Amino acid sequence: MLYKSTRNPDHIVTASQAILQGLASDGGLYVPTEIHPLSLDWNELQDFSYQQMATFILKEFLGDFTETQIRYCVNGAYDDGFDHETIAPLKKADGHYYLELFHGETIAFKDMALSILPYLMTTANDINHNEKDIVILTATSGDTGKAAMAGFADVPGTQIIVFYPHGGVSSIQERQMLTQEGNNTHVFAIQGNFDDAQKQVKDLFNDQAFNEELKEQNKQFSSANSMNIGRLVPQVVYYFFAYAQLVKQGEIEPNDKVDFSVPTGNFGNILAAYYAKQLGLPIGNLICASNDNNVLTEFFETGIYNTNREFILTISPSMDILISSNFERLLYHALGDYTPALNAMMNHLKEKGSYQVTEETLANFSDFLADFATEEETLQEIRDVYQNAQYVIDPHTAVASKVARKLATQREDYPLVIVSTASPYKFPEAVLNALNINTDMMSDDEMLNALKDITHVDFPPAITSLNEKPANERTIIPIEEMKASIRRIIAN
Repeated sequence: MLYKSTRNPDHIVTASQAILQGLASDGGLYVPTEIHPLSLDWNELQDFSYQQMATFILKEFLGDFTETQIRYCVNGAYDDGFDHETIAPLKKADGHYYLELFHGETIAFKDMALSILPYLMTTANDINHNEKDIVILTATSGDTGKAAMAGFADVPGTQIIVFYPHGGVSSIQERQMLTQEGNNTHVFAIQGNFDDAQKQVKDLFNDQAFNEELKEQNKQFSSANSMNIGRLVPQVVYYFFAYAQLVKQGEIEPNDKVDFSVPTGNFGNILAAYYAKQLGLPIGNLICASNDNNVLTEFFETGIYNTNREFILTISPSMDILISSNFERLLYHALGDYTPALNAMMNHLKEKGSYQVTEETLANFSDFLADFATEEETLQEIRDVYQNAQYVIDPHTAVASKVARKLATQREDYPLVIVSTASPYKFPEAVLNALNINTDMMSDDEMLNALKDITHVDFPPAITSLNEKPANERTIIPIEEMKASIRRIIAN
């Protein structure tokens, strides 16, 4: 499999080159040149471990990696750093299935891909005989930052620099980032929102003068965001693994269709599900679940993508995004991989904050259903699932769960998998408030202990270690100082 830029169809690279570059030099995102359905024998696949499934799927995407190299990356990533032997267990609760993707070192789904990305990147370096140091720039809405720093901490030949919105992440998310160890990890709070940080990171990737400056120092930029295809394709694996678990548990017959409801911010997680469907996974509907920042819901209903609206800070902060970077990939496919139309829309988005597709193009998004959950609906869903099933979910998972219920009459009666993207321990304040516990006078530690008393679930290692580590001082900078901050780091 080769990859091409959404902004230039003649810009074609190998998988390893796409992983090293992160973002295409023309500003586009790399997408597969073509995807062919796999031959799927569920009698065999149902018995695959997570590591076996990852090797099986990644062989399709990583065309210039040998199988030995892929196995090395997979086995290095999916080890005892996960606190559940299944890696991504499937739990049945309240009539649906919850795919728990939060058993990694930072208790969020980003661990599923960011645990393997450092292995993919260093292997890609070897494949391309690249001797440059890699400077990884990452904007985060809360989870990617910590997971990326944990993955790349003290990896030789790398520096990782993370920017997150000051006041726009949970206290636990911020504490996780500020307690990260590693001489090559750096984190900054920016005076702005996630979209501001992401735009600036993209601009820096496309700053030719700055890139030449790095080149003179034998360095190059790459990304740990899902803009990087090396972050995106490992996420395809857990959709296949979830389906295999349903088959193994006798919940479905091989080739029965299944719906997935995905809490959606930057669109990488649900795009991975779309690619899984392209590979032949029997998916019915992909449910795009948004919070009050419901720009995607509006698009799927009207064909208008409009960011000219209030940016709302919510209790599901990893979804507080108006410009979903990965949506460019899906739009490109819906336009028939026609670059001129894609470029025109991306330019209109940059200049006017919006674009509109034709009714004919909108019909090409028929794999998706979309809706959003308000703050009150999200809190109520946490409360309802707990009361009905004694199962506690975080606010992002609650958004996906509530939206799936709201869309019940628009779906076929397929089994439903709700993609559970974070542990409730990552958002104790919101979860406790949903369960009618006043947290106004509680510290983080008191909230965590209160949640433990309710769930009767031991702290995951990520929380235990968090309590033992001193936090570094928070560094807050304006957006305009991001470039200067990067320059100071790479000069050392």
